[in-house]
Amino acid sequence: MTKINQLLLQKDHRSFAMPTTKWMYYQEWNNALFMHWKVPYDLLKALVPEELTLDTFEGEAYVSLVAFTMQKIRPRYLPAVKFISDFEEINLRTYIDMGDKKGVYFLNIEAQKQLSVFVAKALSGLPYEKAHIVRKPNAYTSSNTKKGYQLDVQFEVKEKNTTKTALDHWLTERYCLYIDQDDQMYRYDIHHKEWEINAVKLDHLALNYTLGEIQLTPHPDLVHYSKGVEVVAWKRSGLT
Repeated sequence: MTKINQLLLQKDHRSFAMPTTKWMYYQEWNNALFMHWKVPYDLLKALVPEELTLDTFEGEAYVSLVAFTMQKIRPRYLPAVKFISDFEEINLRTYIDMGDKKGVYFLNIEAQKQLSVFVAKALSGLPYEKAHIVRKPNAYTSSNTKKGYQLDVQFEVKEKNTTKTALDHWLTERYCLYIDQDDQMYRYDIHHKEWEINAVKLDHLALNYTLGEIQLTPHPDLVHYSKGVEVVAWKRSGLT
């Protein structure tokens, strides 16, 4: 049995069924740092297409910054090409619930390599843009000169969270993403094993991310780290 077939059999942790069609893309999201902020619902709603329903946890809306290493991304029938397929990525996301399909919506996506940005945008339609990102074992620095975004973070990975809270699950276990392109709304279904997460101690965090009227502070409400997951994704489908 192949690694991907084994992955597809591990589905008890999902909140909704996988598509019955063949998956179309493989990728790995490795060494992921998650930082989460509570934000005012009305300010966040103004940044999300009106067709999408914002999800909240106990009445609170969240924005998350996820910094990780994308690796081995490829279409189903083609091999990964390292100089395109492997790159550092930082995305800003919020949380969506459409017909009980809880997913994410990207407010911004930055990638380390210009060629990877071009290919990822062409294949997925997601709004990738180039940023200067430097990754060290327990540190990230990033500069996006186009938007003035900055990130400088140093952290220590602590013990594994063997018992996740309801909020941990709500923030991390999302199995689709929503995008808007050319005045149309689409959904990408994805699948991976349940995230294994560790606690994190932030040693240093300086950032400049302004989203509409939301300014992320150097004091996130919650931080996670994960070694990563292997991911398959399906062809996108339109929302009716």
